[in-house]
Amino acid sequence: MPDRPLARVLGLRDLILIVIGTVIGSGIFLVPGGVLRQSDGFVGPALTVWLVGGVLSLLGALTYGELGAMDPRAGGLYVYLRSAFGELPAFLYGWTSFLVIGSGSAATLAVASSSYLRQFFPLSPVGGKVAAILMLAIVAAINVLSTRRSSDVQNWSTGIKVAALLVMSTVLLWAGRGFSEPGTAIWPERWTGTLFSGMGLGMIGVLWAYEGWQYATFSAGETTNPQRTFPRAIVLGTAILIGIYLFANIGYLAALGAGGVAQSDRVAAEAVGAVIGPGAARLIAAAILVSIFSATNGLTITSPRVYYAMAQDGLFFKKLAEVHPRFGTPALAVIATTVWAMVLAASGTFEQLLTYVVFVGWIFYGLGAACVFVLRRKQPAAERPFRVPGYPLTPLAFIVAAGALVANTIATQPVRAAVGIGIVLLGVPVFFFWRSRRERGKP
Repeated sequence: MPDRPLARVLGLRDLILIVIGTVIGSGIFLVPGGVLRQSDGFVGPALTVWLVGGVLSLLGALTYGELGAMDPRAGGLYVYLRSAFGELPAFLYGWTSFLVIGSGSAATLAVASSSYLRQFFPLSPVGGKVAAILMLAIVAAINVLSTRRSSDVQNWSTGIKVAALLVMSTVLLWAGRGFSEPGTAIWPERWTGTLFSGMGLGMIGVLWAYEGWQYATFSAGETTNPQRTFPRAIVLGTAILIGIYLFANIGYLAALGAGGVAQSDRVAAEAVGAVIGPGAARLIAAAILVSIFSATNGLTITSPRVYYAMAQDGLFFKKLAEVHPRFGTPALAVIATTVWAMVLAASGTFEQLLTYVVFVGWIFYGLGAACVFVLRRKQPAAERPFRVPGYPLTPLAFIVAAGALVANTIATQPVRAAVGIGIVLLGVPVFFFWRSRRERGKP
């Protein structure tokens, strides 16, 4: 029934592992080589980019921690935008997430999983698409049947992939000889504008690798003792990610040396191959498959709650606001999200759409942080069991970083930026359509 609330079944450990599991997809296995190249091959600046990217994400997590503790309802960022800036900006975020960002991310992960399955089974192009759709269906079924069960799956799959990353990094650090290479440059003799510009470009890839911590906000409505649990979970999860990513980068450097990492676009596979042998390719493929499954499950636990909240507001299909009478999940929201992701995966159109729109997400993430300023003014008496430390500098630094990322995309890739913003603005007439239906009392 639409009026039945979602059960609060997610604890601190569940939410921490949702944060970690949703963030760690394939980025840490692929991005480090590009970051080192853009840092002119200097190890210190490259690791600094990873650290700064993590700290920026942590600033965002601290900011969203206040918002989630103050208003712990399903929908997270959508709810904060609606409260601070009104229904239209909130709807445009939900529209873009459903159309491309959330569904496109799930489609990307599913198609990537089929490419790694080819390490174990021969798959034709059609077979690859079938495998991608099947993975999405399995994840959806788990999430329809039980939020508690899907969270348990998330806990186990995230635990496995974190353990695999830590073991891999430890073995690389122990057995690698990369740090003994002559001529390895840690820091530049002098800092130049070109180097800073390259580090800025590298930051884009790093922030993509950290992408996903904000998805935990969507599940605040299913968190036990949310005023205490939610801010602790999102901050601890993001802090743990920084440590995991830095450790993995050091492991890659130990295995391949700075030169080897800088030349690699498949750094994890090549690092393990260099230390263990070429037969280790399947080990990395298996680890990445678990990582992809966990990230897809994390997306499916969280993002349908946005569309559930939109439907509750009468701004999306009303059926998506229903909670399944037996399973207690937003089953139709999960199914609708997954079906659209399947369409994108099967058609192959998601890659270009996602490329155009993913930077727009940072406009909404920056607006989300700005909600702290607006809501402190609009709702000064609201209970805030967690207040962002370092206010106002903490949210302001995150907003500036998000703005810089968006501005860099607009300046360097104006066509891509224009198309992405155009896709978002297509939601404006859709918003007025849904609002008029609501005003006429149509379901």
